Amino acid sequence: MKVPTPHPLDSRLESLLDRVAERQRADFGHSQPDLKADGSFITACDRWSDATLVEGLAELFPGEGVLSEEGRQQVPATPAYWVVDPLDGTTNFAAGIPYWAISMARFEAGVPVLAILDVPPLRQRIVAIRGQGAWRNGKPIPPPALQLHNAGCASLCSRSIRVLQKLPHRPFPGKIRLLGVASLNLVSVAMGQTMAALEATPKIWDLAAAWLVLEELGCPLRWLGASPLGLQPGQDLALTDFPVLVANRQETLERFMPWAEALESQEPTKHVI
Repeated sequence: MKVPTPHPLDSRLESLLDRVAERQRADFGHSQPDLKADGSFITACDRWSDATLVEGLAELFPGEGVLSEEGRQQVPATPAYWVVDPLDGTTNFAAGIPYWAISMARFEAGVPVLAILDVPPLRQRIVAIRGQGAWRNGKPIPPPALQLHNAGCASLCSRSIRVLQKLPHRPFPGKIRLLGVASLNLVSVAMGQTMAALEATPKIWDLAAAWLVLEELGCPLRWLGASPLGLQPGQDLALTDFPVLVANRQETLERFMPWAEALESQEPTKHVI
């Protein structure tokens, strides 16, 4: 197996992320949330982070569009574009739970080619580059299939936990964890923290960065409805969910498929993170 070299992330992009992460840490515990139309929370820090990242990317990568949770939610028509969630886990952030992420991914030809997941409260930065690997704080991340310390945990979101009611007489094959951050729920599999993750209603900005990290570390994904492959310029993704099951290896994916299939049969629910 080829060992990845240190990732060549643009130092100006690192500085932009550092600035946003520092502001979020400073605002943590001091933000009152408002309700958006879809029932999810938003804070002044979400809005500031979104505007700062969008403006910063426009300066660093002129001519590349940006799709962001709190801004324009249509697929840009530019050959390369960014998908941004400025603060994934706003409910945690507003409630004083120190676990949230900044999620960013650069897309080319409809797929992510660069992914960044910054976890400000833990001062951790996960980077993935298509075809080159993935790193945490500059150190290569080994594929989860090669890691031996998995504790048998599986991540569910607050909507997918309803699948347990669909199979009441069948033991769930893992210790359930609900982290409250869609991007980190998914990437926990790539990090070897969980063996599988099931997300019922992730938006493109929730999964864009985690998607590439998972692929670079050999984690199988199963799209359970709409697929983010082949997004079209101008496509409005504000109301589009991409339910997905991810696992550390193929046999684990198959073991969790009955619950994924139960998720597919559920009625649609509101997206609240």
